[in-house]
Amino acid sequence: MKDSKEVFSYEFQEEATINLKEILYKYLRYWPWFFLSVVVCLTLAVLKIYTTPKLYESEARFKIIDDAQEMEMSFDLQSIVGRSKINLDNEIAVLTSYRLLSKVVEELDLDIVYSWEGNLRTTQLWNVPFQIERVADSVNEGPKPSGIYQVAIKKNHFQITDSNGGVFNVSLDGNNMLDKMPFNIELKEGLDPVKFENILFKVNFTSLKSAVLGLKNGLDVSPTSKNSEILVLKLKGQQPQRTEEILNVIVDKFNQDGINDRQLVSYNTIKFINERFKFLRKELDSIEQGKEQFSRERGLSYLEADAQTALEKKEAAESKVFQVETQISLVKLLRDELSSQLKDDSEYSLLPADIGINSEPLNLLVNQYNDGFLERSKYLATSAGENNSRVKTLENEMDALRGNVWTTIASQLTKLNDELAQLEKNRRNANAEYSQIPENDRILRQIIRQQSIKEELFIMLLKKREEAEISNAVTSPSIKVVDYALTKNIPVSPNTKMILLSAFFLAIGIPFGIIYIIFLLDSKVHDRVDVEKINPEIPVIGEIPFIEGGKLFNTGDDRSILAEAFRILATNVNYLVGMQANNNDHAKVIFVTSSVKGEGKTFVAINSALAFASMNKKVLLVGSDLRNPQLHQYFNFGKNHNNGLSAFLFDQNLEFDDCLTKDVNENCHICFSGVVPPNAPQLLASKRFEEFVQIAKEKYDYVVFDLAPTLLVTDTLIISHYADATIYLVRAGVTEKEILKFPKELNRKGKLSNMAFLVNNVGFKKSNRYGYGYKYNYSYNYGYSYGYGEGDDDTVKKPWYKRIF
Repeated sequence: MKDSKEVFSYEFQEEATINLKEILYKYLRYWPWFFLSVVVCLTLAVLKIYTTPKLYESEARFKIIDDAQEMEMSFDLQSIVGRSKINLDNEIAVLTSYRLLSKVVEELDLDIVYSWEGNLRTTQLWNVPFQIERVADSVNEGPKPSGIYQVAIKKNHFQITDSNGGVFNVSLDGNNMLDKMPFNIELKEGLDPVKFENILFKVNFTSLKSAVLGLKNGLDVSPTSKNSEILVLKLKGQQPQRTEEILNVIVDKFNQDGINDRQLVSYNTIKFINERFKFLRKELDSIEQGKEQFSRERGLSYLEADAQTALEKKEAAESKVFQVETQISLVKLLRDELSSQLKDDSEYSLLPADIGINSEPLNLLVNQYNDGFLERSKYLATSAGENNSRVKTLENEMDALRGNVWTTIASQLTKLNDELAQLEKNRRNANAEYSQIPENDRILRQIIRQQSIKEELFIMLLKKREEAEISNAVTSPSIKVVDYALTKNIPVSPNTKMILLSAFFLAIGIPFGIIYIIFLLDSKVHDRVDVEKINPEIPVIGEIPFIEGGKLFNTGDDRSILAEAFRILATNVNYLVGMQANNNDHAKVIFVTSSVKGEGKTFVAINSALAFASMNKKVLLVGSDLRNPQLHQYFNFGKNHNNGLSAFLFDQNLEFDDCLTKDVNENCHICFSGVVPPNAPQLLASKRFEEFVQIAKEKYDYVVFDLAPTLLVTDTLIISHYADATIYLVRAGVTEKEILKFPKELNRKGKLSNMAFLVNNVGFKKSNRYGYGYKYNYSYNYGYSYGYGEGDDDTVKKPWYKRIF
């Protein structure tokens, strides 16, 4: 017996790999749904492509010019290694600032959006056949226009419809404008209005803030590489001409903004020098008037030749004193300017740069302070606010620089005063030699010297002012344009290939996901593999295929698939019970049962009996399900036909042959269950049933019992010891996998003899394969006048929509 079970369980050992072909076939059964999903998704994708406006990407490139590279080479580390001092993050912040972009919006009127509405999509326009001027802008009063207006060009006038449905008719030249209209409109010169009839234009007035923020959100600014000084501006739009013009104006505004920053230093230097000129003119006028008056009073005209040698020595000393005094004057001028700033700590302004002070550290500090001031101004211009951390840092640095400038000025003045004291000493020595020069001539020389000092300072400042004027007039650009705005010919949106590809994969993925979830939630048994996985120790002796409207086994000449399946089952049952060819001593008792109703016990029992009969064996088919008999339905007999098994078990005087029906098949006799008794378990457990089995075994080769389900009743378990083999039915697409634990437990405890599984209805298309179209109630009702219900073994053909699943 052990060997026979091993014959039927070997296949389970070979099932070690995943059958990809089976998995693929499992999904391909639902190809209509995949096809329908592909058609729908691709149709929606094409509709989206057609209705989505095409977006083109325009791109402009320019290089930021480093101011430090245009100045004299300094021997710091950055100049040695050649690295730029440009902070691209700051430049990008200025480039995308609200202040700068608002100028672009105002210049190009980007807060007015023109479009043309087609059947399925709205197309944005840039060049329209009319021009609009806001009334509120032209008179600088009243509300600005807002909302959407529809403009239709007729033969002699504009027909304008506002958002409230109001209609205004305006002449093409705009002369008879109505007071209610917040804008003026007129046809562009040289255009024929007839060409634009029946075209409906839409004019959308937005606020300046909305237009600027929209432009800022759409603008993409980034360097070409990490260490590059070239910035790339990108902007997407429906009209390439519009986006190109916007980018070019942004570049021009940014360049002009940088030029204005550079000119600001020159402007402040010129302003400072002009203020100093006022005082120098007054001092020179006073000195010249004093010299003229002194010479007139004393009758002086020229220097005496005999004092030439002493005079030259004295003048050499005075010349050095003059140079030092000039430097002291310039340093004091810078100190006075800085002092005016230090009086108010919260006020910052540019310091005069490069005014002739011979102190490289002092000039360097002044330049660093001016650079910090300009960078702070840029941050304030980008709406960073005075409380921004970077602004605060710059102010702290500027305060430190002002302190350093003040300290350096004091140090420079101390140095110059010491030098002046030494030169004054040298001059006094020269004056001692000059003491014999006439007093009048000496006084005149002093006046001339004072005049020379003031004149030289005046000329030097005049030169510096001219340099600042020239610098202001010929300020170099802050950027170098690499490429003006260009637009790619291929639109970046919608991406036709990506949309179609995504739609295709989505079309495949949706039904696949749904079917996968259905499979994942499927708890039904579908084939012998499912049974063997749960109960590997119980053999599976065969699989009965699904046949539409499954018929009963006909004759020995029947070559149908169903007949062959039951012949195979009969052969496997012989192996299961260990029958030998010459062992015909008594019949083999075959029990056919299942866990619940509806799994095909009666159908299998009948066809198994007929299969044995087709092999010229005498077979007795017994309807032993006394509570809910189904056997009579297959032979068109009444439920209480003949006396039946129940009558034999109840009536001790009833003969065995009187319970049988022998006119159905020559080799197969039938014992129907008979009248439903009130005490089925007691009858089956009686001696009378044992007597029935013994008589049947003596007269027949095979005795096949159609038994009751085992899950909730004990009828089958009471008589299980009579069986030589127990065929336990599992119906594909109906039996729950969880229920298989019950027969496993019966086998473990030995409650069923020589048990083997038979999988019924295998391959019941998709409805049976994956458990759709059946709803079985696993309750098992018993009583005197009712049973399981009709249709225990029906294989009714399902509608097409149910058979797909």
